[in-house]
Amino acid sequence: MVDEKKVKLMTRMASYENNEGKEDLKISAYYKKDYASIHMVYAIIWATVGYVCFVLLAGLCVFDKLMDSLSMSIVMTLGIGLIIGYLVVVIVYSVAVRIIYNKRHQKARMRVKKYNHDLVRLLKIYEKENR
Repeated sequence: MVDEKKVKLMTRMASYENNEGKEDLKISAYYKKDYASIHMVYAIIWATVGYVCFVLLAGLCVFDKLMDSLSMSIVMTLGIGLIIGYLVVVIVYSVAVRIIYNKRHQKARMRVKKYNHDLVRLLKIYEKENR
């Protein structure tokens, strides 16, 4: 006879494995700090690329005006402004990425714990049947 609890449990587990399970198991293989740190490194790299592209495009737009009034004080002010702008962008983006990926890891870890709990329940059902 087919046990209805076992079928429901196995169906829920199979659905999880096919949908979120693959990604959740990859995420939960990392410690939370390591997972967030890896993504922060990627975020800093991409923020740098994006910032450089933005500065180059903005520089091309105002190139004529900049060359007409070029002086050492303007170059220094512009350089300091670009560095401060870069630091602000990287810090804000890194903090946001850290928060997002910590939450993502925490949610994935909770789903994996629930899945492991279901595996234990299924094992107990099989052990009960084999006695």
